[in-house]
Amino acid sequence: MAKPQEKVSFRERLKQIGMVFKFTAKQDKWFAPLAAAAVLIPLALTVPAVIYWGWLWLPLGILLALLALLIVLNMRSTKAMMNAAEGQPGAAASILENMRGDWRVTPAISSTTQMDMVHLVVGRPGVILLAEGSPQRVRHLLGQEKRRLAKVIGTAPLYDYVIGREEGEVPLPKLRMTLVKLPRALKPRDVTALNRRLKALSARPQMPKGAIPKNMRPQKAPRMPRR
Repeated sequence: MAKPQEKVSFRERLKQIGMVFKFTAKQDKWFAPLAAAAVLIPLALTVPAVIYWGWLWLPLGILLALLALLIVLNMRSTKAMMNAAEGQPGAAASILENMRGDWRVTPAISSTTQMDMVHLVVGRPGVILLAEGSPQRVRHLLGQEKRRLAKVIGTAPLYDYVIGREEGEVPLPKLRMTLVKLPRALKPRDVTALNRRLKALSARPQMPKGAIPKNMRPQKAPRMPRR
């Protein structure tokens, strides 16, 4: 029974690769020429080797061509997905959740009805706030969250970024590299402890804003009768 399951798994994997090929070719006009070059150049270099040293070099040339094709596919598909996700609500959190390394991501710890949101990231560099949306609105959200988190993060570094293309903002395709370049200030056990404290802070019940409903208002104490 294991063989049919392996065959299905292999077919699904090929189907996924085919979907990635189609998506990348549609989004990136340079993908097809680069993919063709990645296959043709190793094969062209293999031909003289086969002529002079025999057919044993042919499998090596094919493997090199496949490896070069996969490298090009990985690089260009990542860029294409980044460009397609740019401007979509929650894109930054989604990217970081699939990022390698010890990154604790909590999406949308603060948001507005206009789909502006602030994400919380805890990692070796410290605490990171990522804002997506209108720069004018998210600056206010960032200020609120920085004051709230400052009570529990202690001496851990606190960074904040606004995702966008304007001056002083971080483009979505450069987000991973921006975070990777941050200095490592915390040890793994410190990351776990800090993330636990921040989770506890978010779990604390907060009083709702606005007027308190009548059925939830405390009852007035009865007056004592006069003697």
